[in-house]
Amino acid sequence: MKFNLLIVIKLLVIQYLCVLSVAQNFDFFYLVLQWPGSYCDTQKGCCYPKSGKPAADFGIHGLWPNYQDGSYPSNCDPNNPFDESKVSDLDSSLRKDWPTLACPSGDGLTFWSHEWDKHGTCSESVLDQHGYFEAALSLKKLINLLEALENAGISPNGSSYSLSDIRDAIKNAIEFTPWIECNTDESGNSQLYQVYLCVDKSGSNLIECPVFPHGKCGSKIEFPKF
Repeated sequence: MKFNLLIVIKLLVIQYLCVLSVAQNFDFFYLVLQWPGSYCDTQKGCCYPKSGKPAADFGIHGLWPNYQDGSYPSNCDPNNPFDESKVSDLDSSLRKDWPTLACPSGDGLTFWSHEWDKHGTCSESVLDQHGYFEAALSLKKLINLLEALENAGISPNGSSYSLSDIRDAIKNAIEFTPWIECNTDESGNSQLYQVYLCVDKSGSNLIECPVFPHGKCGSKIEFPKF
């Protein structure tokens, strides 16, 4: 009986260490901020949350653990799914700064659940579920991308701007180099879609990106209205 108990304990320890090692094995985060006008201005379109149209501002897409070689871990802990009750005190901030635009209209829970299950569980050695969402919201408060762009004369009015000017405006404001992701509007024009910023492993501080994602934008890109 004692022998069997020891075997069970050892198996549980091994299982725990396996999960922990996966969760610890990342090098930095991408903080991905999304322009809602570009999400909506595509052939696919968008739906506003049940709470109403979000503000015309960059919203959080996610906080993604990443490796220095450009790959990333995902779905690291199926035993720790998203639990709305663990972030209930963050609800109003999540609805404001991490809104969903997917169709059909939703309340954000499906979006947040996906982000936690796929990405957040891979940061468990550093951030628990509440800490993960709180970290992303805190970082968003430190970074006013729209203000940085508008101060450089780059406004969401449907005009086209130089990709290098957009990148420089953000870098001058936050002192770190962003990576810009584009998508295409209904006419096939390249437009400012998402901005990737790199964050240290604690989820607290911006850093220079060890590696950028793949993808290209045109030399001039649109900044659509929302």
